[in-house]
Amino acid sequence: MATKTQIETLKKYTACDIADALLKLKVPNAGFLPDLKLHAPPPSSLKENITIAPASTVIFAQKNGEGVSLLPPGNVPSGKHYVDLTEAGTIVVMSQPEGQKCAILGGIMALRMKVLNAQGVVVNGRVRDVVELASTGLPIWAKATSIVGTGAEAKPHALQVPLDVNGTIVNPGDIVFSDAINGVAVIPQDLVSRVLELLPSLVAADDRVKEDVEKGMTVQEAFKIHRGQ
Repeated sequence: MATKTQIETLKKYTACDIADALLKLKVPNAGFLPDLKLHAPPPSSLKENITIAPASTVIFAQKNGEGVSLLPPGNVPSGKHYVDLTEAGTIVVMSQPEGQKCAILGGIMALRMKVLNAQGVVVNGRVRDVVELASTGLPIWAKATSIVGTGAEAKPHALQVPLDVNGTIVNPGDIVFSDAINGVAVIPQDLVSRVLELLPSLVAADDRVKEDVEKGMTVQEAFKIHRGQ
């Protein structure tokens, strides 16, 4: 797990910087979680643009049971609501079956996550109750919105299991880097130190490229000098 010092150091960078490092390390999709929009709250109301925390995960299944054999075994305890099992200090990453029109996160669920000290929510699917989501103050990302409740099509299936988000793998404990301006990246937990080693030189090289391009140098020449391309 990333240390507090490592997380504070990561906050000096952007999601684009993180993706550059992960691309060097050959992480699929450079750790990017694509096609997400920050639905709540407005970036101007966040205390910080960057929120970083370990991932906890929730995968939803079709309500009618279709496709469940392709998912990890269900593990939501009988008699428990999945949201009451939210892990404190994490960014909750949720995955919904493709093509559904319902939301898998609404105002009540987001409020409970806030009370249990979640640091943010990333939904590979739909959300609703946007005003209520914003009132939590948590950064909440999703692909789209809905006005339809979860029970119409989906049900919580498993917690703390690996997720495949359009080819980007999210394991519980991986570091979610939420950048309200640029997007979301996921750093595999065993690569945090390597990412931190790469970031200073990558950012410095880009800064030198920009300085020379501003002075009139061609991009091709600047890349050759500073990036070795």
